[in-house]
Amino acid sequence: MKEIFRQISEFLRGGFLVLLVLAASALAVYRLIRVQVAAEDNSPKQVINQSVYTQSISATRGEIVDSDGNPIVSNRVGYHLIIEKAYFPSDKAAGNDVILRAAELLQASGYEWNDTMPVSRTQPYTFDADREKDADAMRENLRLNTYATAENCIDKLISDYAISKDYTAEQKRIIAGIRYEMLLRQFSMANVFYLANDIDLQFVTKIKELRVTLPGVNIAEAAVRTVEQGDILPHEIGYVGPIYSEEEYETLLENGHDDYALSDTVGKTGLESAMEATLRGINGKKEITVTNGEVSSVAVTEEPVGGKTIQLTVNSNIQRAMQRDLDAHCYNLRVSSSACRNVFCGASVLLDAHDNAVLGMATVPTYNLDELLEDYKAVAERSNTPLVNRATDGLYRPGSTFKTITATAGLDSGIITGQSTYDCEQTFRYIDTKYHCTGCHHFIAVSRALTVSCNIFFYNLGLNLGIDRLCDYERLYGLGSPLGLESGDSGGYIACPETFEQLGMQWYVGEITQASIGQSEVQVTPLQMAVVASTIANKGVRYKPHLIASEWNNTMTEKLWEHEPEVAANVNTSGGDYYYYIEQGMIGAAKAAMPAKYDLNHIGVSVALKTGTPQRGAGTDTFVIGYAPVEDPEIAFCAMIEGGMNAKYLVRQMMQAYAQEYPDSQIGRAMYIAPGSEENENSAQ
Repeated sequence: MKEIFRQISEFLRGGFLVLLVLAASALAVYRLIRVQVAAEDNSPKQVINQSVYTQSISATRGEIVDSDGNPIVSNRVGYHLIIEKAYFPSDKAAGNDVILRAAELLQASGYEWNDTMPVSRTQPYTFDADREKDADAMRENLRLNTYATAENCIDKLISDYAISKDYTAEQKRIIAGIRYEMLLRQFSMANVFYLANDIDLQFVTKIKELRVTLPGVNIAEAAVRTVEQGDILPHEIGYVGPIYSEEEYETLLENGHDDYALSDTVGKTGLESAMEATLRGINGKKEITVTNGEVSSVAVTEEPVGGKTIQLTVNSNIQRAMQRDLDAHCYNLRVSSSACRNVFCGASVLLDAHDNAVLGMATVPTYNLDELLEDYKAVAERSNTPLVNRATDGLYRPGSTFKTITATAGLDSGIITGQSTYDCEQTFRYIDTKYHCTGCHHFIAVSRALTVSCNIFFYNLGLNLGIDRLCDYERLYGLGSPLGLESGDSGGYIACPETFEQLGMQWYVGEITQASIGQSEVQVTPLQMAVVASTIANKGVRYKPHLIASEWNNTMTEKLWEHEPEVAANVNTSGGDYYYYIEQGMIGAAKAAMPAKYDLNHIGVSVALKTGTPQRGAGTDTFVIGYAPVEDPEIAFCAMIEGGMNAKYLVRQMMQAYAQEYPDSQIGRAMYIAPGSEENENSAQ
């Protein structure tokens, strides 16, 4: 029994000891937890500083293609050297070192960096002579007075950005120029700075290898505008470029483009500018989250939407043929006629008579868009102003081609009928001035007067009309104001007292005689006169000319919009059928004998045309307008040669170019010559 009690006693004692140990351990753990919690409560809390920035993602620009869908300007993948604020040193000295090393890498590889500061690259520093506005803006941006010199501006940049005195003068200028460009481009978390554009893969590889030592410097992949057919309508296509100034940026914002960044590329001239809103697309967005000074995440919140593709009415093959034939005609005149040794300039326009779609539009001299982008100054300084498109912006007297307008005014207003005659005895006296005609036509009616281009008939008609009524019809035909071509066109002006007053000239009542035959101070473009021809072909209905046929999505898989014929005016205000008499006169003019190569009498298609030889201070120009086929017009045209002869020789060539591309048309069925045939080879020569 005693043994049993002893065992029980030892068991209880052992259990008690175990419980005691467990209690002590629990108390120790409890105290340890309390100490740790108290320590955490007494330690400073971790501060989290987080900011989110929105950055723009550029959309791919829409292409411009010809009537067959062949690209004229398109895009390719390009690489740009950029600096990103999120990774760029906040310390100015460290940032200057990164800028200089990046610039030196570019320089060693033959690249230029973006520096538009209007200050010379070497000492003594001076402002660029032709950039006064930019110099004023620089003073303002740097908060200097209006008398600050270029040296003052450089010194201010050196001071503001802590550019070390240990750098050479050249290095200081490099850093100052890039720093100022970053200021202009509003370099920030939201705005990436493009240091250099369109670099090659070899340089891309070099930068990627050195990125650890160039904080903030990176490569951005983006579409680069490329020229596929630089010889097709270079004036009308235009070009793109960066936003050059805050003033330009503000203008874009004022025009409703509120999502532009200063680093964006925009249209500068031609359709690239006029159709900017259509071509540019919609930029995307990405959010950059910065936590405690470090980029913690980057997320695309809105994908960019590519710009629309624009399809033109112009056929590239017709355009090239017209340009070639116009060049050749001017050359042939120079080498064959001593009176035409200085003939270097002219224009031709071919329209679809159904709606005034531009099928081709040539001008000489011209240029290739690639050449212009390579060296703008070299192209601009060539002789005879090649930057002017004479088809849309060249202003000329129309000469006798204008008689079609005077005839319309007389017939529509009821001043004459198709049978009315005036007596032409080769001389005509009005008040104290004697005028002359090319022949003695006796009593002549309007159709014959147009065929033989009788001046005296139209002197009489003009006097009976009066200048106000004549001007009304000029305006109905589209003269005196721009026609509204998408890329822009000049309006010229009409001969009237108001124009004379603007020119500081005295208007005399006798001016109506010269105004009636396309002389005096009337100024028109070849495009306007092609529209006059088309309006006659359409019996007085004037369509607005256009270059754009349709708009497509960025991949050109879906047509989004198609041009509908747009009536600008109806010249036939009386509702009469008098255009028959004008047309008969133009048919007669087309039957005039010409060398076999240019003759219009045996081509299987009827043609209506009117020629003119307007006088100007420097000599005599040559004009022709018309349309074909007469029975159901498909095309209307105009050609003009400054100081030359026989613009009418270009008519058959324009028709052949059209027939070649549209063999199923009326003209095509009559004139189509198979490529490679002997006849085609002869005509090309």
